[in-house]
Amino acid sequence: MHTDSQLAPEQRGQYRTINLLDKIRQIDGHWQPRVVAEMNDYQFKVVKIVGDFLWHQHADTDETFIVLEGRLRIDFRDRSIDLSPGELAVVPKGVEHKPFAESEVKLLLIEPRGVVNTGDTTNERTAENDVWI
Repeated sequence: MHTDSQLAPEQRGQYRTINLLDKIRQIDGHWQPRVVAEMNDYQFKVVKIVGDFLWHQHADTDETFIVLEGRLRIDFRDRSIDLSPGELAVVPKGVEHKPFAESEVKLLLIEPRGVVNTGDTTNERTAENDVWI
C-alpha cells in the first residue's frame, strides 16, 4: 500500500485489469476504504463494512456506493434504502446519511480524491485518506 496520489498511469489503475474482490481480500478490518484506481480527480475505493457507521455528510460532493457482495442499508433522516449485489446508490452532497450492514458487505465507492470517509466529523472511524492497495 502507498499514499502517493501522483502515480504513473499504470499505478493509477490505467492500462490494466483490476479485480475488485481480490483487492478487498487484501484489506484487514472494516471501514477502511482503499484506493484501487483514479479517473481524473475521482477515486475508486474498495471497502469491507459491518455494523453501523455514523451519521455524516459530505458538504461538497456526492458519494456513490456500489454493492459487490452482501446487503447494504443507507439510512437518511427521513427514509432508508436497501442495496443488493450489483446495485448502486448516489448520496447527494450535503445529505446526512449512515451506512449499515447486518453482516459483512463489500463495496466500491466512487468519490473525489481527498474526501474524508466521516465527512465533516473526525473521530475513531476516520480512515487515512489516499491509501492505495
